Formats: sequence, C-alpha cells, structure tokens
Amino acid sequence: MKKNMGTADKMIRLIIAVAIAVLYFTNIISGTLGIALLVFAGIFVATSLISFCPLYTILGINTCSTKR
Repeated sequence: MKKNMGTADKMIRLIIAVAIAVLYFTNIISGTLGIALLVFAGIFVATSLISFCPLYTILGINTCSTKR
C-alpha cells in the first residue's frame, strides 16, 4: 500500500474519532447511531495509523507530501 494521507489529514481524522468516542461514552449519542459512529471512528483511527485510505485511491486523492 502506498501512503496517500498527509499529517494534517491524519490529525483531523484522529480528532474526529476521539470526539465521537467522547460523545458515545458520555451518552450524548447512543443506540444504533452511536454504534455506527463508533465503527466510523474506528475506521478513521485505522486509516490514520496506516496512512492509507482506500476511498482516496478510488477518488484519486493524495494528501501525502512525498520527498523526491
């Protein structure tokens, strides 16, 4: 897998994932919506850790700055 996510993109995804987790565990969001958002947050964390987003590949997006 070739990296296609930049540092800023990864940080934004992690911040969103943490915000969703906090909202879920403080019972602000719950039920089916809460579970769906937690899965979404988990995907954000996973893609941030590996610096690769499959959707970016499909759409042709690359936010990773590479040194040449």
